[in-house]
Amino acid sequence: MVTAGIRILVLLGMVFLGGTAQAQLVREGKITYERRTNVWKMFDDDRFRQMIGEKNKIKTEEFSLYFNDTVSLFSYITPEQPDPQSWMTLKNTVYNKFNEHMRFVYMDMMGNSMTIGDSLIKHTWKITDKTRKIAGYECTRVIWQKDDSTRIYAWYTTDIIATVGPENIQGLPGAVLGLATEDGSMVYFAKKVDLMTPTPEQVAQPKKKGKQTTEAELIADLTEKLKGQPMGDRIITGLFFW
Repeated sequence: MVTAGIRILVLLGMVFLGGTAQAQLVREGKITYERRTNVWKMFDDDRFRQMIGEKNKIKTEEFSLYFNDTVSLFSYITPEQPDPQSWMTLKNTVYNKFNEHMRFVYMDMMGNSMTIGDSLIKHTWKITDKTRKIAGYECTRVIWQKDDSTRIYAWYTTDIIATVGPENIQGLPGAVLGLATEDGSMVYFAKKVDLMTPTPEQVAQPKKKGKQTTEAELIADLTEKLKGQPMGDRIITGLFFW
């Protein structure tokens, strides 16, 4: 009887304290994302497609997201082997300060370094009843109608209560583990979630690159500089897509 009583207490403890990682409410850790980009869809130019070739139209890259209650750092994971076609995709670093409602985006474009210092972006999401498992976590699908012709899908989990995600995506009631454009031209999915306490170095704010501006100021500056360029509008759209 005593043994049976102990077993019951252990089972109750597992229920209330969380017998699995997913049962615990995660406030800090590291998320590793895989990003798949269809560069043919991003740049529908026949000459560009011929230069890249069909076998290279899908680029797969990895990003890390370290986070805690107050900050998050999203950045590109440099592969061990150099990627000769790395230039085809943008790899922004995004640092969020949640208590100050600020974001800092560090960009490199054609050899030019730029830093945005601005307020956090507020996206308007429509919550659906569709769910899927990502990296072992049950996630709810939401939709952001970016403009008249562009829909963005995201999947978030309330088991990770930090309001974080890839790129500039944040503000949902849990961490975003999946993010995709409607046409599949760019897709992020979490490969794994590490339950750990980031070191001060892992969540330190990166040093400023170039001149710091607001997003509106940088868009105005680039619009003027890229005026008349064949792919100027596409470059600007890509830089500020999320």
